[in-house]
Parts: sequence; structure tokens; C-alpha cells
Amino acid sequence: MHNKVVIIGSGPAGLTAALYAARANLEPLVVRGLQPGGLIATTAEVENYPGFVEGIGGFELADNMEKQAARFGARFLDTLVTRVDAGQRPFVLTTDDGQQLTADTLIVSTGASPRKLGVPGEERLANRGVSYCATCDGFFFRGKKVVVVGGGNSALDEGLFLTRYVSELIIVHRRDALRADPILQERAFSNEKIRFIWDSTVEEILGEDRVSAVRIRNLKTGETSELAADGVFPYIGHVPNTKLFEGILTLDAGGYIVTDGRQRTNVLGIFAAGDVVDHIYRQAITAAGEGCKAAMEATWYLAEQEHAARKAAQAESVSS
Repeated sequence: MHNKVVIIGSGPAGLTAALYAARANLEPLVVRGLQPGGLIATTAEVENYPGFVEGIGGFELADNMEKQAARFGARFLDTLVTRVDAGQRPFVLTTDDGQQLTADTLIVSTGASPRKLGVPGEERLANRGVSYCATCDGFFFRGKKVVVVGGGNSALDEGLFLTRYVSELIIVHRRDALRADPILQERAFSNEKIRFIWDSTVEEILGEDRVSAVRIRNLKTGETSELAADGVFPYIGHVPNTKLFEGILTLDAGGYIVTDGRQRTNVLGIFAAGDVVDHIYRQAITAAGEGCKAAMEATWYLAEQEHAARKAAQAESVSS
């Protein structure tokens, strides 16, 4: 299956790239990956995306973006890219279901995944009280006591969503002040279901078949204590999904794809956008903007390649 443009990832960056590439009549193929809609689709409510006065659900926003791109001819494939061969033209992509796709250009928008705590009990109790998606799993903690780890926007935003269900929510933060936006801090401090444990980290998640408690260490005193809990939701940052491109694209020390300011990578014809590039702003609106730029750059690149091919063909015709 040959394509002029293949977009890997279907968050705001990938879907915006799909919209712009489709409107350029490039019929882009979007490989959705493991998380259709990206992380934004797991967010309960998005209040800072322009144009939605009352806010909009993250899933609805992603769904609208996909429908808009499809309206102009974008195509979608529900699979996962497992290998990229950038050493030949066109590029060759292998998927987990055995398909091979070829592409004249690639737009990488594989996003980032929640960073794990890396403590004993986390892996063993995953999906048994340990969750990274409040929107997905909040319903299962009705009347329960849960711990949220972190102090940024994600921790407070998802924590506030969880208060719709839980009886008590404890936010454990390694510092003595939050990093989240002031409006989220105001909501959290005024919510009677939320209390805070400052200057502390979770050292272990306890439980046999399900989470029953967490072991907490105070970073100032070194003292440890156990806190009974039915669930743990870590929100301590993200890790870029770039393993597929190790040895192919230039990555920075954090594993994020390095671009030149115009979404161009070190490989001609491969562009990158969104959270796989941006570890500073990490907003849906900035990801969408980068997706727009990546698609426009891909469009210009293809036009230049076609122009060069025509000139070469003309020159050969004249010489013969």
C-alpha cells in the first residue's frame, strides 16, 4: 500500500496533520496506534482549547478532529507500526499485523506515555488499583479512597475528575508547592474531598490481589509511613514514544525527537510534531499547531520532489 503521506499517531498533532495533508489532496494515511485520539482522548474535560467556551470532553475533541480530517479524504488504519526502514525510498513501514506500507513522507506524532513510578508493586498491581487514566477507570473507584501522585496540571485535573466518584483523594507531591495552573490549584484547595501530603514520595504500592495501601517517605525527615488506599494514579510526567526511531532519527537526552523549528528531522522527508517533540508546553493547541506545520512542510517537500523529477525527465528527454 503506497502513500504520499503516512502519519504515525492520532492525537491532536497527527489529526491536524491529517486535516492539512488531506486538504492538499495528499490522501494521508493515519496509523492510529495503541491510543486512538492520543492522550487527549483520555482527558475528562478540555477547557483551554480555543473555540469551546464551556469546554469539551477530550474524546469528543479527538473524535471531531478525526471526522473533520476524514471529510477531506484522510484514511485511518487501526494497527501499530513496529518497524521503519528509512534507508530506502520510499520509506517502508511494517505493522504488527504483518502489513507493509510505503510512504514518500512520514509525519511522526507518536506522542508520549505516562511515566511510571518505578516502585515495587506498581507493575504487579497494574489494572488492579494502579491506573494512569482517571477518565477510563474513575467509575471503578466509587466510594473509595485513592492516591494521586504528582503536582502538575495532569495530577490536579485528573484528581478533580476523580472526586466525582471517590470518597477521599490524597495528593502526594514531592515538593511543598504545586506546579499546576492557579485555577486548578484553587479548585483543588477548595475541594473538600482532597487533602495533600507534601514533600513526600510513594516508595511502594502494597496489596495482594488489589491495592490496599502505599508506603510514603517524607523527603525532609526520611520517615516512612503506610497510607491505606484503594487505588493509585501516578501523574509524574511522560516518556516520549520514540523507541521505534532509535538509530534512525536524532533524539535529545530525554528521548524526544530533535527538529529544526520547521518540524523537519535529520532524515529528509520525515517530520515530527506534538508531544514526541515537545517536552515544554505539552498542550493540545501547540501539538495541533506543530501538526499543521509538519503537514505543510511535507506538502512543500513533495512538491519540490515532483518538480525536481519533472526537470530531470525533461533534461533526459532533451539529451536523448
